[in-house]
Amino acid sequence: MASALAVALPLTANAAWALDSQPAAKVVVTPLASATETASGQPIILPQKNVQVLVSSFEIPPGARLPVHMHPSARYAYVLEGQLEVTNVATGKSTSYKKGDFIVEMIGPWHQGANVGAEPVKLLVIDQIVQGASNTVLKQ
Repeated sequence: MASALAVALPLTANAAWALDSQPAAKVVVTPLASATETASGQPIILPQKNVQVLVSSFEIPPGARLPVHMHPSARYAYVLEGQLEVTNVATGKSTSYKKGDFIVEMIGPWHQGANVGAEPVKLLVIDQIVQGASNTVLKQ
């Protein structure tokens, strides 16, 4: 056993040295967004237990209008392509988002999104919900 360790230790040390001798890869971190409140000015509140994170991609064709809906929990969206307009149904206030924008969606208020551009809107969407719940409620 001692002879096996005597052989293994130099190999392990050489492998570690080889990893340490590689030039360090330059990692570039570019902050894209920071938020403490939703698009409508509400503080961001997360579920207190059994949190589930869902990540989805959305593609909304040109001219398409989403149904009026609301989110009971936090939803974040990053616009990969296109131009999205989101309207708060109660206030009539609309906000436009374009490629590169980060959206912290309203929690509770009824709203509607529409693709107002000539190309598809592509979104990366992240929901933080109570495990097993849905984060979209359609207005009846």
